[in-house]
Amino acid sequence: MFVTGKPKLWLRIEGLVLLIATIMLFAGQHQKWWLYPVLLLVPDIFMLGYLANTKLGAFFYNLGHSYFAPALMILLSWQAENKLAIAIGVIWLGHIGWDRLLGYGLKYDSSFKHTHLGDLNKGDRVR
Repeated sequence: MFVTGKPKLWLRIEGLVLLIATIMLFAGQHQKWWLYPVLLLVPDIFMLGYLANTKLGAFFYNLGHSYFAPALMILLSWQAENKLAIAIGVIWLGHIGWDRLLGYGLKYDSSFKHTHLGDLNKGDRVR
C-alpha cells in the first residue's frame, strides 16, 4: 500500500518546496556556493545498510532520509553557533526534498524499491 493520486502529487510538490527553501536558506548562510551541489548526494551514504539486508538497509536509509536527524543537527548547530554545520544540515534537508520530488520515499523492509511514495519497480507515476 502506497500513497497514490493527489496526495502523492502534494507530497512531491512538498519535496520541491523543501528543496527550493533549503537553497534559499543555504544562500543566507554565506557559505561557499559549491558546498551545496558537492554535498547534496552525501546523505545517500545511508543506503550502505542494504549491503547487509533489506531490513537493515531500510532502517538506515529512513534514518538518513527523514526530517528528524537533519533538523536536530540544525537545531544543535544553531545553539552552538556553528554556521557550517547549520549549512550542512540545510543541504541534508535539501537532499530529502530532492528525493521526495523525484519519487524516492521512505523505504519498506521488503525492498529498496518499495517506498511510501510508490513501487519503483513499477515506475509508479503521479495520477
